[in-house]
Amino acid sequence: MSETTLPPVYDPAAVETKRYRFWLDGEYFKAAGDPERAPYTIVIPPPNVTGSLHMGHALNNTIQDILIRWKRMQGFDTLWLPGSDHAGIATQNVVEKHLAEEGLSSNELGREAFLEKVWQWKDTYHARITRQLYRLGVSCDWSRERFTMDEGCSKAVRRVFVDLYRRGLIYRGDYMINWCPRCHTALSDIEVEHEDEESTITHIRYPLADGSGSITVATTRPETMLGDSGVAVHPDDKRYKEMQGKKVLLPLLNREIPIVADEYADPEFGSGAVKVTPGHDPNDFAIGQRHNLEVIKVINEDAKMTEAAGPYRGLDRYECRKKVIEDLQAQDLIVKIEAHEHSLGRCQRCRVVVEPLISRQWFVKMKPLAEPALEAVRDGRTQFVPPRFTRVYQSWVENIRDWCISRQIWWGHRIPAWYCACGELIVDYEQPENCPACGSSKMEQDTDVLDTWFSSALWPFSTLGWPEQTPDLDHFYPTSVLVTAYDIIYFWVARMMFMGLEFMKEVPFHTVYITGLVRDPLGRKMSKSLGNGIDPLEVIESYGADTLRFTLVTGQAPGNDQRFRQEGVEAGRNFANKIWNVSRFVLMNLQDEEGTEPAFPSFDPENLPDGLTRPDRWILHRYNDTLQKATALLEKYELGEAARLVYEYLWNDFCDWYVELSKHDLYMKESSAQVDAARARTRSLLVYLLDGVMRLLHPFMPFISEEIWQQLPHRKEEALIVAAWPQVSEKLVFPDEASEMAMFQEVARAIRNLRSQVQLPPGRKAGVIIRAGGRVAATLNEERHHLEKLAFAEPITIMEEVQKPKQALTAIIGEGVEVYLPLEGVIDLEAETARLEKELDQLQAEIKKTEGKLNNRGFMDKAPAEVIAKERARREDQETRLAKLKQRLQELKVT
Repeated sequence: MSETTLPPVYDPAAVETKRYRFWLDGEYFKAAGDPERAPYTIVIPPPNVTGSLHMGHALNNTIQDILIRWKRMQGFDTLWLPGSDHAGIATQNVVEKHLAEEGLSSNELGREAFLEKVWQWKDTYHARITRQLYRLGVSCDWSRERFTMDEGCSKAVRRVFVDLYRRGLIYRGDYMINWCPRCHTALSDIEVEHEDEESTITHIRYPLADGSGSITVATTRPETMLGDSGVAVHPDDKRYKEMQGKKVLLPLLNREIPIVADEYADPEFGSGAVKVTPGHDPNDFAIGQRHNLEVIKVINEDAKMTEAAGPYRGLDRYECRKKVIEDLQAQDLIVKIEAHEHSLGRCQRCRVVVEPLISRQWFVKMKPLAEPALEAVRDGRTQFVPPRFTRVYQSWVENIRDWCISRQIWWGHRIPAWYCACGELIVDYEQPENCPACGSSKMEQDTDVLDTWFSSALWPFSTLGWPEQTPDLDHFYPTSVLVTAYDIIYFWVARMMFMGLEFMKEVPFHTVYITGLVRDPLGRKMSKSLGNGIDPLEVIESYGADTLRFTLVTGQAPGNDQRFRQEGVEAGRNFANKIWNVSRFVLMNLQDEEGTEPAFPSFDPENLPDGLTRPDRWILHRYNDTLQKATALLEKYELGEAARLVYEYLWNDFCDWYVELSKHDLYMKESSAQVDAARARTRSLLVYLLDGVMRLLHPFMPFISEEIWQQLPHRKEEALIVAAWPQVSEKLVFPDEASEMAMFQEVARAIRNLRSQVQLPPGRKAGVIIRAGGRVAATLNEERHHLEKLAFAEPITIMEEVQKPKQALTAIIGEGVEVYLPLEGVIDLEAETARLEKELDQLQAEIKKTEGKLNNRGFMDKAPAEVIAKERARREDQETRLAKLKQRLQELKVT
């Protein structure tokens, strides 16, 4: 036969480069914006322009691409809108680190020059991220690409800020905020990650000002005592009834401060008395407001002590802690210091311990925005997949606090607020020419920028042209599904719900598909510090994008973390090679020996041809069933299970069984009208099935499926990416043939297994006896020619009543069906017995060794749990092998 158009070896790099260019040139990713077609919209979770994409991005974008490609094939007007996020603090941090390596700092450069550097960084890394997404095969509409600081998105940000301000939902005030001494900016509550750490709790005696005694307070932060403006006790604590209203002398500074009664004080914690530092603790700030206590700032923005700290001014907060403890000990004011596990808040970006500070910041009132967003989830307008994340969302939204949106950095959307020397504050969409109060033209814009998540919250509609009423906004909003990880439900998902409902009066998306994290083979989170990160581009370079995509999707279930293992990648690579090889087989067998492709009819499932065999009907049934189940799984967002079904059908049913069965008709030497008709029917069926399974495979493995599909005859569409998703047909339901072929497969497998037990080489024929009757016997007799070929079984004896031969291996298939492999004259019985006895001795030695470990107290006490689990699993496997070996030896004996 002549060479097919597919090369002998699959080269992912060559195919993927060619096919992505083919899709781009054909503009197949571009949404039509056709109001006559139902839209299906996804806006990409915009990656930060801080560096390269990681494995989590690869998973997230693979899932989105699967959904978009599937819906595109179903005929929807699909828009997958790409873009990237300026990522304020994160990007400013990485650029500052990069500049530091060059001996520069942002302060030396100044705001404008520094921002030029950041824009250069953005351009470089945006291009890198785009190339990586190309390599993954994402089918985004690149003509509509957006950036959170492009002109359109910036206009939307200003519009939202000003409108919320004018409605009284944005305000400026002095409140307790989270301050990062490293990033030099305020942080919202969810930008602070709390970790339990070993610390100490210090018990300090505060002398009563009247000299009548003292009161002991307990604190985890002795350095903040310098800013104390009170001591609180519970109003019902009998120990301190007489002290309420008195004053104490603040140790070290000798400042008089009152003892107040407040229910926040816990009589069960420490001494029951707590120091109150309104300037450096949110709970103390609330107590201070209730009792009109002075707010004293003793720690500044760089985490050093202020002038108010007296002799400790200028010290780092931790240096001050040591000095304060030393001085208190010198004055015999420390009662005790004890170990204590303490929850410490760290900046999500730089990991520095945050400092609670009173600061003038911009805030959004969240309660009025939260209630509609809660109701939208309660009534099902937006649903989470899996549903358990609904509770996570609701819990946070129900307990939401006002959102601090101002950041003291330079990279980001500058707050549209201007200050006049006369004291007037002007908030407007554009810079005002004159102050409305005094007419002055000299006004200074607020130096702060907005929290990154403020602009990201507008992403589903700002990217479609809002605040303009564009055709894209009319057609593609609300979007269909959001695919994101569970760790940003608070940061992003909830805030998009708030803003979408407030400004568009509709939910921004109907479904939120939550992904898990991609972890290393040991279950650890991938990180630079552990050095266990896996670069998706390296996997693509070595194995191809289709392999990476298939590995990721088959390893995941909505909301669950997955472990990324090398063996999974290799299995994906093997699957791609299997697809390639079977496709070459089909294409080669469409040609005659002269290399010409004879005419044969295309297969029409609604008008079945004559002469369909049992295997033909079985494979059509299996294809139809796989299509129905895979489509239903995709509808339920069970993408991994859908991919597994396609894999099993393609590898097992089509490649391993039907292609082998089809060789009977393809390779018949004689020529007759009947033989030619059978060959033509088989060719048409192979083309139909390969076409159908490439369509099923395309969302998961788009490159290889498009490349193969382009070689098939009878194509009506110009590209697989826009070809129709297959339709289930009632004409392809053959339950009887499916059941009969399932029994045939079990018998064939049983014969192969029996042969492997005595190491009979492939190609060496051996007779088998099958005890079967009724329909099973009829089926096996009718498919005898296939059974002989696939199981190297010749002669085959099929009888309803038969005695088990002496010295034969047995396989029980089901009730009334048994397979016997007589061994006399087939193998050297004595040699085989000796081999099995030697294997038995070796196995028993292995069992003894394993039992020794499991019975060793030292091993069981010291070995990691996973090592012990492996040993127990090994023991179970050894027991199974032992039972099988003994059974084989028994069957070899003369009876």
